[in-house]
Amino acid sequence: MKEDVAREAETQDESLLVEQAKSDLTAFGLLYEKYIQKIYNYIYYRTGNHHDAEDLTAKTFQRAMKHISRYEQRGVPFSAWLYRIAHNVVANWHRDQSRRKVIALDELVLYYQQRHSPEGLVEANEEKSELLKIIRRLPADRQQLLILKFVEEMSNEAIGQIMGRSEGAIKSLYHRTLIALRKKMSPKSEKPRKRRK
Repeated sequence: MKEDVAREAETQDESLLVEQAKSDLTAFGLLYEKYIQKIYNYIYYRTGNHHDAEDLTAKTFQRAMKHISRYEQRGVPFSAWLYRIAHNVVANWHRDQSRRKVIALDELVLYYQQRHSPEGLVEANEEKSELLKIIRRLPADRQQLLILKFVEEMSNEAIGQIMGRSEGAIKSLYHRTLIALRKKMSPKSEKPRKRRK
C-alpha cells in the first residue's frame, strides 16, 4: 500500500517535471539525468558498442528534447516514451548499418580478467558469442523484451507499457521467446538415436 502511494507521488512529480521541461531546459536536464544511464544501457545491449551507444543515446535525447512539446500524458510513464524513441533510433541504426554485433576488444579484456585460464576465456567467449548470435537473429520485439527483462530488470507491466502491449501479451511473448532460445541453444550433435532391430 505504501509502495503504491509512493509510486503515485513520484508519477505526479515526474508529470510536473515533464510539463516544465516543455519550456525549461533545466527541467529537461533533470529528466536527462534521471534516465540517461537506463537509456544508454538499453541501447548498448542492442548495439554492442560503447561508441555507437553513446552516439545513439545522444540522438535519443536530442529527439526527445525536440519533440517534448508534443508529449502528452496518457497513463504510461515518461520513460516508456523515451524507450520507444530509443527503440526507433536503434532500429534505424541497424537498418543503416546492416551489420551484426562484433564483440569489442574492451569486453574481451574484461572477460579475460574475470577468468583464470586462457581455456576458460575461450570457452566463455564462445558461449557468449553463440548466445548473442542467437539473440541477434530474434525479431526486434523479442530482443527488446529480453533487454528490458534481464538488463533493465523491469516488470512485465512496465515492459508492456514501453512496448504498447498488455501484460498478458508480454508474458506470452516472453514464454515463446524462451522456448525458441532453448531450441536454438540445444546441442546440435544430439540427434535421435536409431533403433536397433
